[in-house]
Amino acid sequence: MVITLGFSPCPNDTFIFDALVHHQIDTEGLEFDYFMEDVEKLNEGAFREQPDVTKLSFHAFLSLAGTYLLLDSGAALGFGVGPLVVSKHRINFSQLEGKTIAIPGIHTTANLLLSIALADKPVFRKAILFSEIENAILTGEVDAGVIIHESRFTYQSKGLKKIMDLGEFWEQVTAAPVPLGGIVAHKRLGKEVIAKIDRCIRRSIEKANLNRTQLSDFIRCNAQEMEENVMKQHIDLYVNQYSISLGEHGRAAVTLLFEKALQSGIISKMPGRIFA
Repeated sequence: MVITLGFSPCPNDTFIFDALVHHQIDTEGLEFDYFMEDVEKLNEGAFREQPDVTKLSFHAFLSLAGTYLLLDSGAALGFGVGPLVVSKHRINFSQLEGKTIAIPGIHTTANLLLSIALADKPVFRKAILFSEIENAILTGEVDAGVIIHESRFTYQSKGLKKIMDLGEFWEQVTAAPVPLGGIVAHKRLGKEVIAKIDRCIRRSIEKANLNRTQLSDFIRCNAQEMEENVMKQHIDLYVNQYSISLGEHGRAAVTLLFEKALQSGIISKMPGRIFA
């Protein structure tokens, strides 16, 4: 059986799926036809129900839980991993009212967390590819931006200042790890196949963890011009115990995100089933 699989070219995703897509583990008879896209394009593809399995922002998953189920393995969530709001100048978060803020996509969890933090403060959002947000701030195209991925490790070297850590904000409000993105499987695959996929992803991560400090060619060639130390920091930050298995605390954090979205009117009701 051939499974279409979408994930991003970011080091945490290529680290997770390297062994799986290169036949270095037992895939239980499954073949994976994979493609890589920016996370917001992956979100958009899922809304069209194109991939069987895909990386998905938890913000997008709020609307897609009736179509896709969240796998136990492969997720990105944790403490100290949240998006950052940055600007050229040191200003208070409250001073962003009426300003233009770059976001890495409408359906990204970064945008969701920004909305929760802003409450009723009106701002103008501009969706920009995540890797271009820093430059958009520096050129004055936007007043501030929400940065994700490797930008967490590079913004200071470009002279940008942190205004707010949205992950810390979430942690203070909920005392839970911040859910960023997960791997979801379309319900059309059926329970047995979805369980196989979940096991394959876990094996792939366990295989990668055996040589965690050694970056494979697959990770390097998809990381564009990223420096090696930044790739390693990226993997260390986003691939953690919740990636191997959500566990009780991970599932509780995801459920809490749905409850917060319900309270704020982002969704109208809780889905009947979230987890595979």
